[in-house]
Amino acid sequence: MTLTRFLITALLALPLAAVATDVPVPLTAAEARERLLLTRPDFPVVGVKRSVLDGYFEVLMQGGMILYMNATADYFIAGDLFFIEPTGFVNSTERSRTKQRKQLLASLNESDMVVFSPRPELTKATITVFTDIDCGYCRKLHQEVPELNRLGVAVRYLAYPRAGIGSDSYDKAVSVWCADNPQKALTNSKAGKDIEMKTCVNPVEEHYAMGDAFGVTGTPAVVYEDGTLQAGYLPAVDMARRLGIN
Repeated sequence: MTLTRFLITALLALPLAAVATDVPVPLTAAEARERLLLTRPDFPVVGVKRSVLDGYFEVLMQGGMILYMNATADYFIAGDLFFIEPTGFVNSTERSRTKQRKQLLASLNESDMVVFSPRPELTKATITVFTDIDCGYCRKLHQEVPELNRLGVAVRYLAYPRAGIGSDSYDKAVSVWCADNPQKALTNSKAGKDIEMKTCVNPVEEHYAMGDAFGVTGTPAVVYEDGTLQAGYLPAVDMARRLGIN
């Protein structure tokens, strides 16, 4: 569990003081956010908007957690919201997370990533991967990058040292991003080879924080262009099939 999720869980365990009124009056999203932060300024709220569930707001928290708050900002529901359709259940909350991740993707600077890609005219899809140098399945995925490129899939890496800032994995990631040839350094480090330890102005800590915002809980974490998050390793052929590439 990340620190942000731990803090949110701890906060939810504490009572949310309601503002007493004789007759509860439904609030606007802005009013609901204001009341929430007035009552609990420590709540890491990113945004509040109307939910697809009548009479409830959707509250986006730092770390990607989504809560549901009633129209008078007196109660919370923590958990996923599902549509019931004739063909089955549809996770409405995950749809919101996917939309948020797509917006986050658009805000990223590719120049801060380590990118492996086919020629532009051969690129059919792009995946963005949160990776840990010392993660076994991250290494397994990296071995398939040439095949992904051959299939027309560009791979963009963001650093996510699971052990945290200041760990050995973090130092290795910094060294990769600071290398004269980050692609070669990343490939060598994932092959278990020693690389030159270096420091410089780098985006690793920012990537780590971004992983929390994307809802990353482990590595590899693959984000598709539509904002869908895939947790864990998937063989290149299966990933290409999921992307609609034969």
